Amino acid sequence: MSEHRINTVRAILIMVLGAAFLAPAALPAAANQVPDQVLVPDQVLAWNQHAYNELVVGQGPFSVQHLAMVHGAIYDAVNAIDGGYEPVLVAPPAQPTYSKDAAAATAAYEVLLYLLPSRASQLAEYYNDSLAVIPDGQDEQGGINVGIAAADAWKAVRADDGRPGTPSFTTFSWTVGFGPGEWRPFADGLAGNNFKWIGDVDPWLVPDPSMFATDGPLPLGSGAYATEFDQVKSLGAATGSTRTADQTAMALFWSDNAFAMWTRIFRQLSTSQELSVVQNARFFAMLYLTAADAQIACFQDKERWGFWRPQTAIQQADDDGNPLTVADPNWRPLLANPPYPEHPSGHNCVSSSFVETLEDFFGTNQMSFSATDSRFGITRSFTRFSQAIAEIRLARVYGGIHFMTADANGAALGKHVAQYREGHYFQLISA
Repeated sequence: MSEHRINTVRAILIMVLGAAFLAPAALPAAANQVPDQVLVPDQVLAWNQHAYNELVVGQGPFSVQHLAMVHGAIYDAVNAIDGGYEPVLVAPPAQPTYSKDAAAATAAYEVLLYLLPSRASQLAEYYNDSLAVIPDGQDEQGGINVGIAAADAWKAVRADDGRPGTPSFTTFSWTVGFGPGEWRPFADGLAGNNFKWIGDVDPWLVPDPSMFATDGPLPLGSGAYATEFDQVKSLGAATGSTRTADQTAMALFWSDNAFAMWTRIFRQLSTSQELSVVQNARFFAMLYLTAADAQIACFQDKERWGFWRPQTAIQQADDDGNPLTVADPNWRPLLANPPYPEHPSGHNCVSSSFVETLEDFFGTNQMSFSATDSRFGITRSFTRFSQAIAEIRLARVYGGIHFMTADANGAALGKHVAQYREGHYFQLISA
């Protein structure tokens, strides 16, 4: 967290915290009675599902920037009550008896309401359902107040961070090139937002995303570039490729929204490992905050290099100055090209940050999990976290949208961001 943002939020909290703990929270009307024989659900998991429904489905590639904010507030609220780890941003005054579920639900509700005011009615319904299964009383209200304070802190410090809707948001487009190696868009690529603004968002944890800059693509005239060129040309073609059936399935499976796929995996791991409310609060915050910074650093690096996609490279190989590459003007990739430069691979940036964080959180690489892509009816299973990132590095080549160096450098970038977070955040408070 940069020093100027920390100073800003500290000043705001002097006013916010006092108000939050002196006045009752303004809440939607709710029955707020616990039905007989109903177990109190884990409200971190409950609100992760709500955030998935409201953010991932509608916001696609940049949903992790908002998931980071939601779960950062949840973590600081729950952790303030538990007191086991250092806060990320703020530790509101709390008693250990306060309801952690009320704190989690309130923090999530307040942040999502801030992000999605048009969804106020649906969010209030979610919130009423949460409060209805939490026992009434002083501890519930204490948890609510902690949740409000944590959410207010996160809203304040991210009020002008470069995201859409904030004052410093810009809508600049990527630089379009015309020479060898320079990126250009595709008439047959994915349409919609080009997401260039992601690289301009203030980081969440790291001091400067540029500290994770990669060495960039291989030189166009090199033999190594020609080897990667031939690899993606052969394996990544829409028709006439040398892919096996399993390699095609791998490419299609990992073409799903990365944050949708990984969130389903996270929820499966949370359940299978029987994580507590406190553990879930830290688990999801670590994952999304790390990935948000990895994505920012990744998109900065895409702008830095502005490298062309394999489709352009293969179709225009006669102009690349490399005698070892052979052009094919009709070549098309298996997957449609995203509307931004090739290097480094965004999927690998964020997925590698997830894998490194999962290994850090659980203290092991060995963990069984599986996931299903309902679009194609494909299920893939793993016994190690590292198997997933190994697949993703290959899958983007099989899909025809990345060279292997972009995948390798993206994976290294994401891992380095996670390693920075490991050394600076979510530290145990020593007794």
